[in-house]
Amino acid sequence: MSQISRCSVSIPSNIAEGSSRTDKSFSHFIDIALGSSFELETQLIIACNRNYINKEQLTKIEAKIQEFQKMTMGFQNKL
Repeated sequence: MSQISRCSVSIPSNIAEGSSRTDKSFSHFIDIALGSSFELETQLIIACNRNYINKEQLTKIEAKIQEFQKMTMGFQNKL
């Protein structure tokens, strides 16, 4: 569960840090945030497989993560 916590903190932290940089550097920080979001998704699948969360919870959270990923990739492409 600490891995889930680290991933979820890494996402907004990298976006915040990158926002004060050049567009190229910001894009790099967005890449890191996206990587953390995919890692978070994987950790949640593992948590579901280990019965820490149920399938319904996983589905709801995954939808939110995937929406974040889609919006963030769209934003990144406009930089």
